Amino acid sequence: MTIEDLTDPSAVLRALEEFRGLGQRHFLKKYGFGSSRGWMLVDADGHEYDAKAIIGAAHGYQYPSRGPLAQSEFHGGQPTARKLRELGFKIIEPTTRRNPVWTREELILALELYLRHRPSFPDDKHPDVIELSGLLNRLARTTTTSSEESFRNANGVAMKLQNFRRLDPSEKGKGLSGGGRGEVEVWTVFAEEPERLRSAAKAIRAAVVGIQNFPNPEPEGEDAEEGRILTRLHQIRERDYRIVERRKLQALQANGALHCEACGFNFSLKYGDRGNGFIECHHAKPVSELQPGEKTKLNDLILLCANCHRMVHSRRPWLSLNELRQIIT
Repeated sequence: MTIEDLTDPSAVLRALEEFRGLGQRHFLKKYGFGSSRGWMLVDADGHEYDAKAIIGAAHGYQYPSRGPLAQSEFHGGQPTARKLRELGFKIIEPTTRRNPVWTREELILALELYLRHRPSFPDDKHPDVIELSGLLNRLARTTTTSSEESFRNANGVAMKLQNFRRLDPSEKGKGLSGGGRGEVEVWTVFAEEPERLRSAAKAIRAAVVGIQNFPNPEPEGEDAEEGRILTRLHQIRERDYRIVERRKLQALQANGALHCEACGFNFSLKYGDRGNGFIECHHAKPVSELQPGEKTKLNDLILLCANCHRMVHSRRPWLSLNELRQIIT
């Protein structure tokens, strides 16, 4: 089996869809690939995908009986790039690689800066633009391997503000036409909720300071609308065994049993001794209000069965307890 066997562009599209659904880390782990050192497939929205892993997975989609290609069956990035170009896809080579697509938290910080200064638009010499550039680079050093001086420089930050300007009804016909889907999504969620935006930006800034000390829990669904950093804080709070055990004990003392507060499921009734003491905790406090070092209160935690907990996190926006109950009933 070789990459030359791949001839169906739709198989590549299915691999891209799976990549988006699983996220890069889980996709690469599933197919046994390391992260790319520069050869990336780029879609119409500017999102990047590890080219070899995409071809490997696509081969399995086109030939289910043969399965996906392993990383050991690839030799260099150029054959991978040539094959994907033959199938009609765009490739970024190591020598032409751009900075990564802006993350959700980066866009939230940029939008907060944009709205804070509107109707004036600071350029790359403005101290707030320079400060944000430094903050984004600090974030990058703790979450990526980027070390390029051009990464999120002041000029890039100022240009990103102009990307938001094109979405602003009060600035119709102005701004830069570049940017991608991320700007549109963040504008849609936060532009009309300035207090929520300011709260999220404040929490992200606080989290960046301590990000190097955060564990990286396995994701249980989509990140929160406020981005990956605050999602990680949220998951850390949910998995703090000390407060979780105290919350379970509180429920046992009050009700004599542990049951899901959304659907009523009781693990011990269903599974006997094996289910005794089993329940998951969901942190109900909005992620935009989370701060590193802040103590979790018992009332911040809601007891949920595994199914209900997964449904809360399954897609953006995350469900509240009342919204989950309405779906169930």
